[in-house]
Amino acid sequence: MDPELLERITARRAKLDELEEQLAKQPAEVRAERDELAVAEKVLERMSEQLAEERAALAPTPGQVGGRAVMMVPHRAPDVEETALPPDYQRILTAVRQAAAPVTARQVGEVLGVDVSVRSKLEPLRGQSVRLVDRGWLRKQPDGRFTTRLSHHGSYCPWAVLSGRNRVASGGRWKCVTKSEEHTEDTCPLVYQCRLSLSTRTVNHLADLLRRPLKAIRSRWRILPPGKIAVIVLAVLRHDQRLADMADGNNVSESTVRRWRDEVITLLAARAPRLDRASEKITRQGGKVVLIDGTLVHIRRCTGKADRKNYSGKHRRHGLHFLALTDERGRTVRISAARPGRTHDITAARHDRILACLRAAGLGALADLGFRGLDNDVLDPVIVTGFHANRTHKLTPGKKEANRILAVGRVPVEYSFAHLENWRILSKLRADPVRATRLLRALLVLTNLEVNR
Repeated sequence: MDPELLERITARRAKLDELEEQLAKQPAEVRAERDELAVAEKVLERMSEQLAEERAALAPTPGQVGGRAVMMVPHRAPDVEETALPPDYQRILTAVRQAAAPVTARQVGEVLGVDVSVRSKLEPLRGQSVRLVDRGWLRKQPDGRFTTRLSHHGSYCPWAVLSGRNRVASGGRWKCVTKSEEHTEDTCPLVYQCRLSLSTRTVNHLADLLRRPLKAIRSRWRILPPGKIAVIVLAVLRHDQRLADMADGNNVSESTVRRWRDEVITLLAARAPRLDRASEKITRQGGKVVLIDGTLVHIRRCTGKADRKNYSGKHRRHGLHFLALTDERGRTVRISAARPGRTHDITAARHDRILACLRAAGLGALADLGFRGLDNDVLDPVIVTGFHANRTHKLTPGKKEANRILAVGRVPVEYSFAHLENWRILSKLRADPVRATRLLRALLVLTNLEVNR
């Protein structure tokens, strides 16, 4: 018999035996997988029941005050009617709606028969009106008066709102009321969209930053999700949108938007790097030189002698002085505290002890002539400022060339100031140095997120 043929028969028999073993194993594997699916289905059903119980537990329930049940005011939603409000709140809503114009809490109290001359009876009514504003049933104007909102349930733009005395005439056209004593039955805020020139990475970072304190305090909800709050606050900081407009466009109160803005600024300012840590980070990354420069941020002038210290004779305007430290590429790594506008650059540097910090980190610095005299070490200077000319001592061609090279090396620090000036909220800065310092450091963190992406 041919040995090659026998070898082929043997190999084929071995393959058939292997196939038979695989077919014998498959039913067992199928049964095992079915058992796993059954277990997974039971676990999923149990998790669904637990989630349903948790949602039922988190649903708003009447609170207990002094042993009595107090009905919570629900948020305004498409499926929530006015009848869901407690009777006291329904009467307030009716009184505001029937008024010929926006009304104050005192006027609402007079309609409801409350003794408005007694403060202890007027303040609870004011608190109920504010609660209706927070829940979206009423709208509070900047002057403190209350008015009703529209009954539509359209989506709001997180940018800005332009409100006007407009109403819808018959046929669906807009009719503008300019000079008329006639009261419009229902006002409609005109919402316009605006592009926010920021990256999604910045919005996500800010949203995550807002979620952390919510988890820490175990807060169950907010009127808007953290992502939308981040967009609203970034629009306020980037485009300097009015808080009242942002509130109207997102169906929240002005005080809520102001609280969000202050909360975000505080969280971001806490993440701003300190001088020593920023210097050590540059050293670890292999940097050898940093750039130092001072700038004046314009503020609104206040009356009185107390504001004279904020006047800068160099810039001939009122402002607050800041000292910035950047790396060689112009990325700002540190912003000093706000000081009066008349503060000199070298004075601010001495107060911050920049020379000692840079010497300890082993870094050199390029600065303008405003820092001349800060480092008097001739043999081993840390801060290089260039040469100064006067009437009797003219600069030589070599010194002029050295100043030109130094100016070219200092160009990136001006870019860092330009990036900060893109935040238009700085155009309305007040004279409070504490708030200004917190705001600049918060904008520093946001700017680094945009520049270093």
